[in-house]
Amino acid sequence: MSTIRLGINPLTWTNDDLPSLGADTPLETCLAEGREAGFSGFELGNKFPRTPVTLSQGLGEHDLSLVSGWYSARLLERSPEEEIAALQEHLGLLKACGAKVMVFCEVSRCVHGSQTTPLSRRPHLDDSDWRRLTKGLSVVGDYLEKQGVSLAYHHHLGTVVESQTDVERLMDNTSDSVGLLLDLGHLYGAGGDSLAIAKRYVSRINHVHCKDVRFSVMKSLRNRDKSFLDGVLDGLFTVPGDGDVDFLPTLKHLSEAGYEGWLVVEAEQDPEVAHPLTYARLGYHNLRSLAEQAGFCIAD
Repeated sequence: MSTIRLGINPLTWTNDDLPSLGADTPLETCLAEGREAGFSGFELGNKFPRTPVTLSQGLGEHDLSLVSGWYSARLLERSPEEEIAALQEHLGLLKACGAKVMVFCEVSRCVHGSQTTPLSRRPHLDDSDWRRLTKGLSVVGDYLEKQGVSLAYHHHLGTVVESQTDVERLMDNTSDSVGLLLDLGHLYGAGGDSLAIAKRYVSRINHVHCKDVRFSVMKSLRNRDKSFLDGVLDGLFTVPGDGDVDFLPTLKHLSEAGYEGWLVVEAEQDPEVAHPLTYARLGYHNLRSLAEQAGFCIAD
């Protein structure tokens, strides 16, 4: 039986892309309520300290582990060697605090952080761009592997790797050192099939984000040509079991294939509308139930 741990992203309390959401919420509140809800680890957010001693101390006071942390890559703008130099501080923090994967996303030309840019205007790559990106990812992935931290590529709405076709092209043209962060919400939001991706690339899936999607809001976002951040404000995302994504088939396949790592609740919402502790508890309860139904053993 595969063993996993349940983690959460601080987006439930405070938003990195739209800092006005949860701006006044102290980090201490995020950590205390996340632990109270049942989670055993957190991903990084913009309010977390960036020195290993301070970060480890803050997490340790709540018996929490560091799951991972987002890294904004620009391999379409700089060389792999320049990227490796740029990520050193982040890598050092992850290594020192025991994280095994780096959430890695190419943000060149992205639109998900702009409230005025419709999601329909997200960037698309030509063949030359794809060759540059996949070659660079393989170089960085190989380097990180030697450092004991795996690259977990995060396909994301509004970026150069958004659709299922994008994910397939990226995975088919990179080395095995480039792992995949499977985000069910982002893939469904892009019209993709998470079970199909899990079946095809299960050996390279090294991190999982469990974000639910309200399909009616997604349809409205597309029909009204709105931005990613407006979608967040409209309630596009929620915790597992509170939206329309069918998590169980994909989680069951991951369990049967021996996935061991973190399942992370990541659900951008307006904390003034979606009370953070309430939704953290709901997310933990629902995700734990789904994981158990899928056959996972859960380490607390």
